[in-house]
Formats: sequence, C-alpha cells, structure tokens
Amino acid sequence: MKPATKFAIVLVTAPDLKTARALAKAALQAKFITCANLIPKIESHYWWQGKIESGAEVLLVLKTQKSKLAALEKLIVARHPYDTPEFLVLPVSAGNQKYLGWLAANCH
Repeated sequence: MKPATKFAIVLVTAPDLKTARALAKAALQAKFITCANLIPKIESHYWWQGKIESGAEVLLVLKTQKSKLAALEKLIVARHPYDTPEFLVLPVSAGNQKYLGWLAANCH
C-alpha cells in the first residue's frame, strides 16, 4: 500500500440517475475526476428549511486529485439542480499503488 495524500473522494447526492449521470459525465469530460460510482436508490433524511424531509436520491462517489477539488466543486454547483448540493470531501490516506497510478494518469 502506498500513501495517497494527493487524492480525495467526493460525495455528491443527486435527485435521480439522469442528473447523476450528467454530473459524472461532465466531471469526467473535464478531467476533474478519474472515476464516478453511482449508487441509486439511497434513502435520505435531512433538515431542510426548518422541517425534516426525506426522499430517494443517487449517491455519486467521485475519485479525484486534491488539486482538482475547486474546479470540480464549481462544476457540480453550477450544474446541480439543488439550491444547496452536497459536496463533501474525504481524504484518501493510502491505496493500491497501481490503482493510485491509474487515478493520477487519468485526472489531469
């Protein structure tokens, strides 16, 4: 396993698969991410405008380099239908050397 401090995982929720696919494709085409995993049919419960809400969403798990985070956030916020889209960054501490090389080679 190799240290991977220059990489990050970004979590974004979307209202449906069509939106999630469009966000993933735009981020991939811009080379802001190397990979997007779309996890459909998650059930979200949250506070919104003073009330507890719930609904079905799609979770995007985006793999990127930390140097791409600002541009990726700008793209997601600009294209997302929510007023306040989720954009959470999780650091990557280590990973398989070959996989990390693939991440670096395809996100530039």
